[in-house]
Amino acid sequence: MIISRVIDHTLLAPDAGYASIVKLCEEALTHDFHSVCLHPPFIKKATAYLKGTDVQVSTVIGFPFGAHLSHVKIYEAMEAVTQGAAELDIVIHIGAVKSGEWKLVSRELEGIITATPDAVHKIIIETCYLDDEEIKRMCEIVIDSGAEYIKTSTGYGPGGARIKDVTMLKSIAGNKIGIKAAGGIKTLNELMAFINAGATRIGTSHGLRIIKELDEQQRS
Repeated sequence: MIISRVIDHTLLAPDAGYASIVKLCEEALTHDFHSVCLHPPFIKKATAYLKGTDVQVSTVIGFPFGAHLSHVKIYEAMEAVTQGAAELDIVIHIGAVKSGEWKLVSRELEGIITATPDAVHKIIIETCYLDDEEIKRMCEIVIDSGAEYIKTSTGYGPGGARIKDVTMLKSIAGNKIGIKAAGGIKTLNELMAFINAGATRIGTSHGLRIIKELDEQQRS
């Protein structure tokens, strides 16, 4: 496994400007990260900068709370793909989950995925707000929706990725879908712990630190 290729190099700070996005893309190219993950207004710039490279452009949909009307999320996803996004990190309607409105959640995800068939879909279930039964139910819904990945967290909730949640998701999903761990992953040891638990993609804004630790480890 090439560590850099499981990392979505992420910049979702509200004050990030165009210069920061260019820097993010430069870093992703230098270190061969799988993708850059950024807000929708920056898709065109990142897509132009990364054209002809192996680095994908990821963006977020319904971010960070998932509390958008379903047709707004669908439009946002379609527009993101039109502008060049290859991968979509989509926040579920958390309030609907907590209300037991499973059909609403399922219909929303299926609507987004149907409208963007050529994109990779990573469904953010924000595990810090869910109990174990809700996490299990959401994993089943994500598998049935046709998404390619289930993702733990936005990084904006009160908690990020947890090993126990990734282990649970892996026990349910097996190899049916990928698992993306995100939120608070800052070190190489943390990244490897999540990979060993079953994660197949890592979202982090600390990719440079992780690669530096990996280089130091390989030299020692």
